[in-house]
Amino acid sequence: MNIAIVGTGYVGLVTGACFAEVGVHVTCVDIDETKIEKLRQGEIPIYEPGLEEMVLRNVREGRLRFTTKLTECLNDVEAVFSAVGTPPDEDGSADLSYVLAVAREVGQHMQKYVVLVTKSTVPVGTAQRVKQAIKDELAKRGAEIDFDVASNPEFLKEGSAVKDFMSPDRVVVGVESERAKTLMTRLYRPFMMNNFRVIFTDIPSAEMIKYAANSMLATRISFMNDIANLCELVGADVNMVRKGIGSDTRIGSKFLYPGCGYGGSCFPKDVKALIRTAEKKGYNMRVLKAVEEVNEKQKEIVFDKLYNHFDGDLAGKTIALWGLAFKAETDDMREATSLITIEKLLQARCRVRVFDPVAMNECRRRVGDKVAYTRDIYDCVLDADALLVLTEWKQFRLPSWEVVLRSMRQPVVIDGRNIYHPEDMRALGFSYACIGRKEI
Repeated sequence: MNIAIVGTGYVGLVTGACFAEVGVHVTCVDIDETKIEKLRQGEIPIYEPGLEEMVLRNVREGRLRFTTKLTECLNDVEAVFSAVGTPPDEDGSADLSYVLAVAREVGQHMQKYVVLVTKSTVPVGTAQRVKQAIKDELAKRGAEIDFDVASNPEFLKEGSAVKDFMSPDRVVVGVESERAKTLMTRLYRPFMMNNFRVIFTDIPSAEMIKYAANSMLATRISFMNDIANLCELVGADVNMVRKGIGSDTRIGSKFLYPGCGYGGSCFPKDVKALIRTAEKKGYNMRVLKAVEEVNEKQKEIVFDKLYNHFDGDLAGKTIALWGLAFKAETDDMREATSLITIEKLLQARCRVRVFDPVAMNECRRRVGDKVAYTRDIYDCVLDADALLVLTEWKQFRLPSWEVVLRSMRQPVVIDGRNIYHPEDMRALGFSYACIGRKEI
């Protein structure tokens, strides 16, 4: 089976590599000539566990290739997956210009039946615009060629995307014809040999499922952050609260961990886009607006705790940051709490030292030389007046606290991810604050 994937970003590259891994012949297409040339040379533009090895293996074995021209492969494939970016416009709605450009190119050059599958996260109704764009291009050519459109939203978690794709909880596919359904069934069957969990829906429902799922998860995070902040005020322990409500089978324990706000490429963008979609229909998404408001404020909580600890006297102090990526196992800093924290620290005239296992280059690209980049966690805390933990990397879980204590100017730790135990930190001699527990 031959398919094409347009867009070699996070979703497109993972999708292409994983399909190739089960024997599909995949051509990944991107207009960025530099990126394609680097991929041909084995340079992977993103960090994702297991991805580099999979890409190199399938390129070597001839099942995965890269090109800048969709026309080179369009008439040899049965499906084209559109995995191009849908960045937010100024009003928060999704920019569909790249999605529609792919549709127009397919309509301009297709010579036989093909299914154009939207993998990008797009608002409800996008498939109809994609379908119309193809029809318009075919009409300009005076051509009558059968085609289908489908919606196949991704549910990949950064840091475990390869695993998620290879062993999915479910696959959602929105289709309009049995022909498209048959093709998509054949494509996904290798991933679900023991339990075929493909959910076929109409296309608008598939488009909505993606936004609704991410918005629900974002809601749980913001709810728990609100509860955590209240726990501090009333003297409750959010970890005990989390366990108590998570044991209720109607609620469950996932995404009930408080912290310093969600970030990344999905939750912030998708919440905004769903709010804007509703507004265009004259409906007010009151819950999601509150979710967004809580999250934006939560991103400031680590800085606020630092500010309060020093009674606002931060000028000239050296602050160490462990973690820059918005979550562990990725170098993605889009909408990351670290960016807001760094900005506020610099405004307060602090000296900022940072360390992240994989996101240092991304930070350099975004922040430049405004902060000091360090070799490791111990170099990072050298002469620091406080340590802020912003990402839950495994290598941060059990440091040599004796070394940290000797290295710091003042033993202050503010844990934005609730990694450590307050009693342990107090016994070690630290002044410690986290989220949703009494400070010590």
